[in-house]
Amino acid sequence: MFNLIKTNGKARRGTFETVHGTIQTPFFMNVATAAAIKGAVSSLDLVDLKCQVELCNTYHLHLRPTDKIIKEMGGLHKFINWQRPILTDSGGFQVFSLAKLRKIKEEGVYFSSHIDGRKIFMGPEESMQIQSNLGSTIAMAFDECVENPAEYDYSAQSCARTARWLKRCKTEMARLNSLPDTINPKQMLFGINQGCTFDNLRIEHMQEIAELNLDGYAIGGLAVGEPTEDMYRIIEAVEPFAPVDKPRYLMGVGTPTNIIEAVARGVDMFDCVMPSRNARHGTIFTWDGIMHITNEKYITDSSPLDSHCDCPVCRNFSRSYIRHLFKAGEQLGGRLAVMHNLYFYNTLLEKIRDAIDNDEFDKFRNIYSERLAQKI
Repeated sequence: MFNLIKTNGKARRGTFETVHGTIQTPFFMNVATAAAIKGAVSSLDLVDLKCQVELCNTYHLHLRPTDKIIKEMGGLHKFINWQRPILTDSGGFQVFSLAKLRKIKEEGVYFSSHIDGRKIFMGPEESMQIQSNLGSTIAMAFDECVENPAEYDYSAQSCARTARWLKRCKTEMARLNSLPDTINPKQMLFGINQGCTFDNLRIEHMQEIAELNLDGYAIGGLAVGEPTEDMYRIIEAVEPFAPVDKPRYLMGVGTPTNIIEAVARGVDMFDCVMPSRNARHGTIFTWDGIMHITNEKYITDSSPLDSHCDCPVCRNFSRSYIRHLFKAGEQLGGRLAVMHNLYFYNTLLEKIRDAIDNDEFDKFRNIYSERLAQKI
């Protein structure tokens, strides 16, 4: 399913075959948490924005409209009219970050809905069942997300529990994929590496879950407030023990610079709400750095958001107009900004792939890793 075409140092270029199409790696997933990109961007828009994969969330869709309704509607792909791959996050992160009251037991987690407070239970089997109802291309294993910083002993216990849960996820997915009414009987399963910022826990956990021969492996529990240097250190520690012939996914990352630096350390897959969330507040990513479109200096600026960009927004609208939309409280301002930022991120990964193809990744990294982080 995963074909490693070539490498530049640790940077990897490949293709990932799925039942919903071939993904060019490395790649960025556009986050449609509740089956929609925030900012009024539809799946039809995403085709023009170079999106290869949408990411939806198990926890949110389980609460509403419910996974059973989505299954009744033919699965996520039909529900949102998206023909390309979809990855569903297991819901683990949301259970641990949104639920105010929760009780972790070996069977799973008891918690209260952040919407209406009703009592819910989710464990490995339930997460797999929900994701099977959704019919996503890739399902993520149910894991425990530990806050950073964390006690070493608890982190070790959590890693062991996450590994036990992963084995249950694998068993349950095999059962679900064999059922006659399963929407996607070729649904894939990714395991998640945990261990907080403890190198030895991360390495031991990756070694253990790599033996399960899953479809891909994620590094979770990072980009949650720890120093960037710690994130890079953990990637470097774990990478030698991640299977070479499987995709590597850094969850919830991140800035353009984070992505370039993670690719340089052997990562293939990324997702983050940053491009859409920041766009809705007027923060624009460009090839010259980060701009804030609501600044007064753009009042009469007739140039596009980014003169190096050929997205639908930059081809048709000026900085002056988009600034006006934000100042006037018009929703179109946020929509156009989100469209540009998503196009920028997808193009960034496209350029990274081209650089690896042409043995120029180090050159690309040297030019853009710092430039894309600077403020205009």
